Amino acid sequence: MSQFRRGLAELRFDETVRVVVLRSAVDKVFCAGADLKERAQMDAKEVSVFVHGLRSAFSEVETLPVPTIAAIDGAALGGGLEVALAADIRVAGAGARLGLPETKLAIIPGAGGTQRLPRLIGASRAKELIFTGRVLDNKAAFSIGLVNHAVDGVAFEKAIEIAREILPAGPVATRMAKLAIDKGVQVDIASGMAIEQGCYAQIIPTEDRIEGLRAFKEKRTPVYKGK
Repeated sequence: MSQFRRGLAELRFDETVRVVVLRSAVDKVFCAGADLKERAQMDAKEVSVFVHGLRSAFSEVETLPVPTIAAIDGAALGGGLEVALAADIRVAGAGARLGLPETKLAIIPGAGGTQRLPRLIGASRAKELIFTGRVLDNKAAFSIGLVNHAVDGVAFEKAIEIAREILPAGPVATRMAKLAIDKGVQVDIASGMAIEQGCYAQIIPTEDRIEGLRAFKEKRTPVYKGK
């Protein structure tokens, strides 16, 4: 986890990064959650520290300034699904299994699952999934809006396809769009409009905005520099 968080910190402050794709290096497992044998050896304080670390790490994923895509190939259970929920876009491959089974272990999702899941699919559906600990395949996950795409093949390939669609967009505009959406959905519509106005104001003086207008007029592909 410390290596994961160091990687996130590097990505956060690297202005050349346009899109982040989260994937597993392990075949058939996106992230199967915590090591239960390890957790069984922890005392109450150690568990609290561990869960707080997960919660903080996944919030760091959520607040990355660039678009994030979770490529879910294999199991995404417990904390594995919670990290995927922190991404902006989720793609589930043919062998994906998604769920928050914590209640079956007499605990609850503690790294954001009880908060991000209902915001994504609605409180009633989130309650059903968490109360039952049900595990879904990719098609079922897509049907309730848990993932953006359910593919017959490998999720990573679709994630890269989406990333390539995002890359031509103005990088400052993409960052401001993400910020406006993420902040706006947490408040009332009037406050959200003010947030949007503030984000738009940051785009007006950029070189990229002028380049976009000039390229449109000249009927050529714009060359954005993120400035």
